[in-house]
Amino acid sequence: MEKPKYNAGDNVEIVAPNTKDSNRSCTTNIILNHDFSEGLHLWHPNCCDGHVVSAESAYPDGISEKSGGSYAVVTNRKECWQGLEQDITARVCQGSTYTVSACVGVSGPLQGSTEVLATLKLEYQATGTSYLRIGRASVSKERWGKLEGTFSLPTMPDRVVFYLEGPSPGIDLLIKSALITCSNPSESESVSHGCFPAEDENIILNPRFEDGVNNWSGRGCKIVLHDSIGDGKIVPLYGKYFVAATERTQNWNGVQQEISGRVQRKLAYDVTAVVRIFGNNVTSSDVRVTLWVQTPNLREQYIGVANAQATDKDWVQLQGKFLLNGSPSKVVIYIEGPPSGTDILLNSLIVKHAEKTPPSPPPVIENPAFGVNIIENSNLNGGTNGWFPLGNCTLSVGTGSPHVLPPMARDTLGPHEPLSGRYILVTNRTQNWMGPAQMITDKLKLFLTYQVSAWVRVGPGATGLQNVNVALGVDNQWVNGGQAEVNGERWHEIGGSFRIEKQPSKVMVYVQGPAPGVDLMIAGLQIFPVDRQARFRYLRLQTDKIRKQDVTLKFSGADSGSPFGTLVKVRQTNNAFPFGSCVNRTNIDNEDFVDFFSKNFNWAVFGNELKWYWTEAQQGKFNYQDADEILDLCKSHNIETRGHCIFWEVEGTVQSWIRNLNKTDLSTAVQNRLSGLLTRYKGKFRHYDVNNEMLHGSFYQDRLGKDIRANMFKTAHQLDPSPILFVNDYHIEDGCDTRSSPEKYIEHVLDLQEQGAPVGGIGIQGHIDSPVGSVVCSALDKLGILGLPIWFTELDVSSINEHVRADDLEVMLRECFAHPAVDGITLWGFWELFMSRDNSHLVNAEGDINEAGARYLALKKEWLSHANGDINDQGEFQFRGFPGTYNVQIFTASKKVSKTFVVEKGDLPLVVSIDL
Repeated sequence: MEKPKYNAGDNVEIVAPNTKDSNRSCTTNIILNHDFSEGLHLWHPNCCDGHVVSAESAYPDGISEKSGGSYAVVTNRKECWQGLEQDITARVCQGSTYTVSACVGVSGPLQGSTEVLATLKLEYQATGTSYLRIGRASVSKERWGKLEGTFSLPTMPDRVVFYLEGPSPGIDLLIKSALITCSNPSESESVSHGCFPAEDENIILNPRFEDGVNNWSGRGCKIVLHDSIGDGKIVPLYGKYFVAATERTQNWNGVQQEISGRVQRKLAYDVTAVVRIFGNNVTSSDVRVTLWVQTPNLREQYIGVANAQATDKDWVQLQGKFLLNGSPSKVVIYIEGPPSGTDILLNSLIVKHAEKTPPSPPPVIENPAFGVNIIENSNLNGGTNGWFPLGNCTLSVGTGSPHVLPPMARDTLGPHEPLSGRYILVTNRTQNWMGPAQMITDKLKLFLTYQVSAWVRVGPGATGLQNVNVALGVDNQWVNGGQAEVNGERWHEIGGSFRIEKQPSKVMVYVQGPAPGVDLMIAGLQIFPVDRQARFRYLRLQTDKIRKQDVTLKFSGADSGSPFGTLVKVRQTNNAFPFGSCVNRTNIDNEDFVDFFSKNFNWAVFGNELKWYWTEAQQGKFNYQDADEILDLCKSHNIETRGHCIFWEVEGTVQSWIRNLNKTDLSTAVQNRLSGLLTRYKGKFRHYDVNNEMLHGSFYQDRLGKDIRANMFKTAHQLDPSPILFVNDYHIEDGCDTRSSPEKYIEHVLDLQEQGAPVGGIGIQGHIDSPVGSVVCSALDKLGILGLPIWFTELDVSSINEHVRADDLEVMLRECFAHPAVDGITLWGFWELFMSRDNSHLVNAEGDINEAGARYLALKKEWLSHANGDINDQGEFQFRGFPGTYNVQIFTASKKVSKTFVVEKGDLPLVVSIDL
């Protein structure tokens, strides 16, 4: 939907404040629903069960004291740390001191007393999770006990969770109330000031509405000032007032403030907003902070800054970050998102220059035990000991499975003892998720990359191929350890990888997937940490064999006699191998971005600017200006370009006017898109991704028939024969998606070629997590049988720790550069805030190169060839080097001669003649 231009002075209304609760003091409890009067709302049982009962009608076994109100009962506790928790991130701040008080009890088979503990779970993106004990109480079954404590946060975590825990497994934990109050108003002033920066740091004027709605306006709606609504049930979390954006008719309607002149280009800003929703029977909705930017030439841009799921029950905090590359003429920040008719409530908005985050230290991993399987009784010598059935299925042991390791594990581990030949047979499966399981919580180490390997098979009687998945339940979140499509005719290899970066409470590995009623067989399941450095040593040797070639420099024309014995220094200045990056139009307004890009990449791909939804968002209204400007920049720096993409097969990416066309009109629109794009840019793009992600979508094929895909390739080639035409898809290389396995991709390419499609290249996007070299290499080996050039077209890796991110990037770059089928690598960006994934950047927002960026530059430097020596008696100097541009210096008796030469890619030894 097209968003309206900013109109200053939209409707605002001020409601006379209700003085009730207007002077909220620092003693306000930051625990919401502290007495369970709203059930377990905002509280969450931590891997156990919980419910609330009325103390009037029931009271704990053994507790003689009766009192009014309600209390929570936490049951089915299997670990001491299991209890009840609440996220308090938005309501605590750095440096303040807080007092903790809770009324707690216990019930169950307990003799004597037991401890109940209050704990904070502190999550930091850079360093992981830590725990802070903040209170304790010794409690017996006879009476309620009072738990007390204090805490202060010297640094502010990304997430703070308060929870009560402690009694032995099997003992129910009872909680009547919990309070946390700020106990040092002299330091924090009051809870009403929360964690806000000083006024002179915040570029938002009147951020907490202490001056009414001055400097604020409605964006296509009215804004109303309140001190409470909902019969006094909704009051500000901070300060005395909040505003409501009301009479909203579009989801982009909301609260706005113009901040033109108060933000600077190339500076990063942190944004924090406290919001909730109200009315229209909507209980939960996405709420967003957005920037509208207008350039001096009236070009408009919308920048998504932050989003969160808001509710009508409590205030939530939105946090985000933004940076402006260019010099705008007008900037407006606004809150939007919920459906029409739902009010947005805004309590505060803070925008301040972002503090530079200190780099995360490399993780310290003691005794990593590379290659050691953490699965208990993997060989099944002890029957099914260590295993348990997930669900009411049946586990037994059979014989006749392979004795050899699956190939991907063998490539990582090297020589290894044979497998036992025994397998787990799973029968009586009534749900897809049923299968064998094992707890591995205490065996995992944070930031280690684990490889997953197994043989899998299904029993007879299955209809068609069955999807089998090695999965992990990490605190009840599903983590993919690898997938494969299998049948009952033979054993299939399953392989994948994973990494845990935040301390979990519980991790379970299980095997699932086939249809109910289908028996499942698993043999030799291994999960082991990977020694990446050992793989790197092998890849360095492979790189030398694959990428370098023999070069002979033949010298002639010396001033006096033979050049024999003359000193020669050869230095490579540029490696010709394609290393590219994604670029967006807004990036090129930032000269620091352009400088890094032009110095360190020789190929480019546009993030959005060539996609159909960008060039023709509305039918007949074309925007090629953005693509033209990026293309001009690349041309000025001799950077080659990939055309991404002509079409995108996934329906969710297709603009609405195309989705609404009938078959005839859609066919015409497709033809017009091809002729318009390929004619305009004829000869300017070296590659095209013709129809993106055909393994994951079928919009055009469903409406225009199977032939349309091949016809897109044929027509594109007819209109511009020069570019190589690529298929392009994701999860090809990581073993975690059966829809896009290497085997499926091969079938897909062969099918297109059989229809006459001139497919000239294979694009692997490469949005990968915790990569393992042997898994990636296995996919490349399989795809290599097609004989087509393979490109990684959108490579990015992600980790909260930049050293681990650097390791991931090195894994991918070394694997690609050492594989003979790979002809190029394009990163999906490198600059913070302009990446599709968080924690994947190489350069921080304001231009500092982080550890991942330094690793990329170090590899680029490693892949330059240098040689020194003397010219032999035949007037030659020989060396091995990478293709690219070189400088050679010859030191004769009378002078130093400097020459430039180029080593072209080839299979045969190259002779380069140099005239002295």
